[in-house]
Amino acid sequence: MKHRAYKFRFYPTDEQVKLLAQTFGCVRFVYNTILRWRTDEYYQSKAKIGYIQANAKLTELKKQPEFSFLNDVSSVALQQGIRHQQTAFKNFFEGRTKYPTFKKKTHKQSAEFTKSAFKFTDGKIYIAKSKEPLNVRWSRQLPSEPSTITISKDCAGRYFVSCLCEFENQILPKSDSNIGIDVGIKHLFVTDSGIKIDNPRLTAKYATKLAKAQRALSRKKLGSANRAKAKLKVARIHAKISDCRLDNLHKLSRKLINENQVICVESLRVKNMIKNPKLAKHIADASWGNFVNQLEYKADWAGRTISKIDQFFPSSKRCSNCGYILNFLTLDTRYWDCPECKTTHDRDVNAAKNILTAGLAGLAFGENVSLV
Repeated sequence: MKHRAYKFRFYPTDEQVKLLAQTFGCVRFVYNTILRWRTDEYYQSKAKIGYIQANAKLTELKKQPEFSFLNDVSSVALQQGIRHQQTAFKNFFEGRTKYPTFKKKTHKQSAEFTKSAFKFTDGKIYIAKSKEPLNVRWSRQLPSEPSTITISKDCAGRYFVSCLCEFENQILPKSDSNIGIDVGIKHLFVTDSGIKIDNPRLTAKYATKLAKAQRALSRKKLGSANRAKAKLKVARIHAKISDCRLDNLHKLSRKLINENQVICVESLRVKNMIKNPKLAKHIADASWGNFVNQLEYKADWAGRTISKIDQFFPSSKRCSNCGYILNFLTLDTRYWDCPECKTTHDRDVNAAKNILTAGLAGLAFGENVSLV
């Protein structure tokens, strides 16, 4: 049995809108207040605050008269916010992420509820402090009763509920096909067999519409109702781009998983690559990290294998026919001839072939293939 989150859109009543706004605000307030307290305690006395001390601080805050509004919402959502902060600190101390930052009112809002704070009965979800069920648009049936739910509101004003459920993953029949893919900007990825999947470039597609909406926003008076409407319009365009990109990545990743037993990809440091000012926008639009992440968890569900080769492996400069490695290869060189075997290479197809070879070799020897 594995766990999977099923996300659905829902339409809250006026009463639920008010309650959720209160809950989001309280979760954000507690998170930011305790983050500031933990940071100050560390700089003043080098004290490291854990979850137990942070939870005690929350109890102390709720007892203070000026913070009595914290008692109007579910205490579970506040405690889960502290748990998430503890996870953020753990990831920071283990070198996986940067130092936790403050939550902002203008960004995406969310609150998590465990079983003690919600009820799932007859296909309906009831949350604490609300008598009416959530008006969820069920697009599929849940495989089991959710253990936790996360309610979120994005910048476009849409409400979603994510249900974490146990499900029985189905192992796909073994396939004889293995594939190496080289991700890129012009083409989202190129396979070792020469198949090139175009990058939809959704940011460029909606660039004119987005620029027009952003210019209209810049002309609105700060704090006015018209500015709020213009800001929502910009957010909806961004949401449209994000939704289309995610839908395309899910379809492509599912197709690769269904058809191939082993998928070989590069271990890219997208955060470092995105620092290039000329390519940052295009790299972010391609969303390579999200694509590889989808391949990994879908492969785990389906019994497939993802082989990630070393990021410094010269996949583009290495001849897939004889193994000769060029000393230098510019980014604008799309075709090159091998000085040794005289083979003409398509840069991306050649890279995909080398990625497949290196990935299969890595699986055979149980380690990543290095530069040599």
